[in-house]
Amino acid sequence: MAHNDSLKYTVKSTYRKTEKVVHEMGFDLQSILSQYDKQNFSLYSEYINPQLVRVLRSIGFDKFYTHGRGAYLYDADGNEYLDFLSGFGVFALGRSHPAIKKALHEALDADLPSLIQLDAALLPGVAAKTLLEHCHEGMQRVFFTNSGAESVEAAIKFARAATQREKILYADHAFHGLTYGALSANGGQDFKTGFGPFLPGFTQVPFGDIKFVATELKKKDVAAVLLEPIQGKGVNMASLEYFSELSALCKEAGTLLIIDEVQTGLGRTGKLWAHEHYGLHPDIITVSKALSGGFMPVGAMICSKEISNSVYSSMDRAVVHSSTFKNNQLAMVAVLATLNTITEENLVENARLTGLAFEKALAPLVEKYELLQEVRGLGLMIGFEFGKPKSFALKTKFQLLEKARTGLFSQLIVGPLFTRHKILTQVAGDAMNVVKILPPLVVGQKEVDRFTEALDDVLSIAHKGNRLIFDFSSTLLKGTLKSKK
Repeated sequence: MAHNDSLKYTVKSTYRKTEKVVHEMGFDLQSILSQYDKQNFSLYSEYINPQLVRVLRSIGFDKFYTHGRGAYLYDADGNEYLDFLSGFGVFALGRSHPAIKKALHEALDADLPSLIQLDAALLPGVAAKTLLEHCHEGMQRVFFTNSGAESVEAAIKFARAATQREKILYADHAFHGLTYGALSANGGQDFKTGFGPFLPGFTQVPFGDIKFVATELKKKDVAAVLLEPIQGKGVNMASLEYFSELSALCKEAGTLLIIDEVQTGLGRTGKLWAHEHYGLHPDIITVSKALSGGFMPVGAMICSKEISNSVYSSMDRAVVHSSTFKNNQLAMVAVLATLNTITEENLVENARLTGLAFEKALAPLVEKYELLQEVRGLGLMIGFEFGKPKSFALKTKFQLLEKARTGLFSQLIVGPLFTRHKILTQVAGDAMNVVKILPPLVVGQKEVDRFTEALDDVLSIAHKGNRLIFDFSSTLLKGTLKSKK
């Protein structure tokens, strides 16, 4: 037997023996799950973040979930929860989508050679080509990332390199992530406190007010305007006229327009990209969350060849911007399977139609309840704004809650929706009375009806001054005061 053949035989034999040992004696996920059953909150509190555990326990969200399918979560007691948070939009296809699972199993079984690094692998190129087929024709290059924040970081760097300018404009109430560049463009002080100083060159402007942006752009020193088409914090929206004028002003000033589609992209708003509602052709697009199929951390920064070439301008700058896990094979398979599933299952149109169904079902509640002042959003990104009522008794109670803690009332809606109706929602931001839902794009009329009936019930209780709501507020305040000690 030749030396090379002998070596191959030895390697194969050793590999088979290793597989057998692992199968018989190695890692056993089920035994770990069994050993630590229902210890998730104690372990998380001890080794990760005790304050988060205190928050969850104070609002009654300390459940032991066992699995999730589609638009639903299930706990250890067999209860079913309607998931209208969908992992902040990660589970746009629903949980445990069979097409994504199948694709990932195939990828694992194929033993794909991932992350060779000194390589130009096949699947990243295929994934980039496929993603670009879903964008406007000015988008020609993709840089894959591991998250939305990392996509934003890349966008900031590429914008500065392409324009040779430093200044970045961002909006009040904006949220683009919590890494330093993204945090420097955060429009809420709650996430910034204690972490300064921030990166230089970032200027905040009011969202939806073109005057302030126009004043800054006239200086012709702005590298990019960084905006969400619909703000995640508060579900705030700007007018078509605002975006149209902004786009024209950016072109005139030589400023790039970065549209952050990390949460709004890939069908969430009833169009594949939310910027399509406004007729925009951004210079840079960031995307993540839904791109993952709910399984693999992945994001992307999408731009033109010109912008990309300004960074990768020569052979010695071929890796001047990079990320260790950016092109990992499992993430690329998840991207391809996700884009295919969105198309095959017509999920963008389903989001549009279900969004219209929500609009029709929820409109009567605005008329019925004076505490509910507005329902806004597009597709399956919907915000409910609550405000001071006119009637004296309700107004007094509302003001007492607001005096205790600004935005507390919205938590009094989220809490009973979960504890009373087993529907998972979220407060849309700190110190604001806006509740937000991000249902998976697979939901339909059944889920619309269940949510509408639940919200109707909770608002009815609130308007009657029922102790269920205001006892819950007392529990929340006690938890807040204890956490400050």
